[in-house]
Amino acid sequence: MPDSLKKKSEIELAQSIPAVNRLVLEGRSGINRAIGNRPQIAAETDIEAIKVWLARFVDTPTTFSNYRKEAERLMLWSTLALDKPISSLTHEDLLVYQHFLADPQPAEQWVMPRGRKVARAHPDWRPFAGPLAPTSRRQAIIILNTMFAWLVTAGYLAGNPLSLSRQRSRKAKPRVTRYLDDGSWTEVKLAIEAMPRDTPREQERYFRLRWLFSLLYLCGLRISEVTQNNMGGFFCRRDNSGQDRWWLEITGKGEKIRMVPATSELMDELASYRRENGFPPFPSQEDTTPLLLPIGRRPRSLSRAAVHSMVKEVFKAAAARLRARGLPFEAQAQRLEQASAHWLRHTAGSSMANNEVDLRYVRDNLGHESISTTNTYLHSSDDARHRATEEKHKIDW
Repeated sequence: MPDSLKKKSEIELAQSIPAVNRLVLEGRSGINRAIGNRPQIAAETDIEAIKVWLARFVDTPTTFSNYRKEAERLMLWSTLALDKPISSLTHEDLLVYQHFLADPQPAEQWVMPRGRKVARAHPDWRPFAGPLAPTSRRQAIIILNTMFAWLVTAGYLAGNPLSLSRQRSRKAKPRVTRYLDDGSWTEVKLAIEAMPRDTPREQERYFRLRWLFSLLYLCGLRISEVTQNNMGGFFCRRDNSGQDRWWLEITGKGEKIRMVPATSELMDELASYRRENGFPPFPSQEDTTPLLLPIGRRPRSLSRAAVHSMVKEVFKAAAARLRARGLPFEAQAQRLEQASAHWLRHTAGSSMANNEVDLRYVRDNLGHESISTTNTYLHSSDDARHRATEEKHKIDW
């Protein structure tokens, strides 16, 4: 873990514990501490143990942030509400905590004032924005179960207090619903094409958006993959038929590397974008230029928040175009306003799967572990099922 991030997580977690009874709440003598076993980590306190667990995710910032958030929330609740260290929590305590997540009370102690977002060091900062939805509560418990299970394996805890929770039978994954249908995707492209190009700055912005949406759709990239990779990932090699094929090597989630086909469409967009920024049309493998540049052509990476904002702005413009056509398009406009950059990844997967690209290729293009995940993009069979049911299954009152 980089020293700066290690120090940051250490300070934030340490500050979560109230000063009163700090020694007791450190967990040095927690009732669930493993006794007699040879620990695999050197941690002596709960904070130190959780820091070691979190260090495993430092290379995936989103995962690190989410896992730290859930560990911190539990630590705050355990110490403030129960006056217990995490290493003394029982199964019953965790059942109470799950109810607490549905309605964090007292609200003035736990919930951020509505409409406010303040820095963690601000006295008005609170760990919750409001009650957690059922899906968020489930995700929180999944993360905490992972943490407790790892601490048991590491020899720090004697048992996992969440292991007694009722195990739900594994269900088939539902079809992905957060994607753009063909009509909405067309509106997004038209919104980009309608953007002004009268000034050099407007033209630079237009080409950047075209390139960004080409990357997100043709390659199915995550925002983090756009911001953390560079032009040197492009390379060309000759296939068995003697044709030159371009590829893009991406370092993605969990530091996994995959190769994404760089289609001729993508390479045309890349050449246009690079020319607009004063570069040769195609990069070398030593090129360290970020995949996406800020306006002004400064060779530095954009933040994930900046790219997210750019995508949302385009979706908002597309929604406005739909809304201008009248009430029949309101629902479609509202759905576009709810969309995020990750919807484009789902849209890419859905397009490939439903246009009969082999699901194994779709899996590898998107970097999925299992083809069962890729299978959730296959909507054409659902559509056919709906048409058949509509045509042949009638009540005939």
